[in-house]
Order: sequence, then C-alpha cells, then structure tokens
Amino acid sequence: MGRVIPPHEFHGRNTVALARSLLGKVLVRTTAAGRVARVICEVEAYDSERDLACHASKGRTKRTEVMYRAGGVWYVYLCYGVHEMLNLVTGPADRPAAILIRGVAGIIGPGRLTKRLEIDRTLNAVAAHPQHGLHLEDHGIVVPRKFIEAGPRVGVGYAGPIWAAKPWRFRFDPARLPR
Repeated sequence: MGRVIPPHEFHGRNTVALARSLLGKVLVRTTAAGRVARVICEVEAYDSERDLACHASKGRTKRTEVMYRAGGVWYVYLCYGVHEMLNLVTGPADRPAAILIRGVAGIIGPGRLTKRLEIDRTLNAVAAHPQHGLHLEDHGIVVPRKFIEAGPRVGVGYAGPIWAAKPWRFRFDPARLPR
C-alpha cells in the first residue's frame, strides 16, 4: 500500500497539469469482494465552462452540479445510456473542472474500467477517500515525461476544432517503465 492521497490535494489545482500528474498514481476500489489497486495509465482533462468539451460548458445542471464542488470528489455519469464514466473533480468550488480516468493497468477504456471495478453512480459526489470504497494512492511511481503521450481527447468533435484538438489526453504504457 502507498500513501492515501487526501481529497483536499485536488482543490483548485491546474486541471491539465493535475491530469498529467495522475499518471502512475493508483486507483483503489474496495468492495465486499476485496481490494483492487491499479496504476492509472490514461486520463483526460476537462477544464471549466469555457472548455466546450466539458459537460459544464452549458452551465450548471442537475448532472453537472457535482463539478461545481471543491476538488476531491468523484463525478460519475452514464454515457450513451450504457457506460458509467469516472471523473475526479479538481476545481475550487464554483469552478467546474474534472479529469476522466480512461484507463488503468490491465483495463483500457473508461467503460470497461468502471464495469470491472464495480464503479457506478452511487459514487457520484462522494469524496475520494478510503471510507467510501474508491480513492487514490501514491506508491512512488514516477512516469518520466518521455514516456507520456499527449493527444486530443476522445469523442469530443462536437466541441469544435479548437477544443477537440486540445492535447489534454495523457497516457503511458506501464510496461515501458523501468522495474
């Protein structure tokens, strides 16, 4: 086990930089069946109402209200009526920003990740803390910049060419890290 990252460490930090820094951190899911800990290897940043790819670009709604909270809570929503999507809220209160967790070691794809780790909307608006069964840990894994790929976010063509092309998707292959 590593150091539990307390929710307050996500309050008001630069969302794009924080997204990159989550690579190598460990997502921990605890259920009645046990504990699963996986290294985060793919994320996407969504930064405020001005970001046309961000759910909050249309303003406060029942769905996006959680994004307006102080960072350190989970934003879990249903995509296409099929897949739950896991996001970590990062903005200070009233500044909506979040990071989509797209993949962890051994599970690539945000829908597969939530299904395999039994993450659903019951975790929406819940603090990223061990007592709630879903949190982050730092195990001292450092991902050198040379191993990080940055590129456009997936499936956000609706946001227009400028926002769709933002290189705010970050990923790395855990197998490439020195042991």
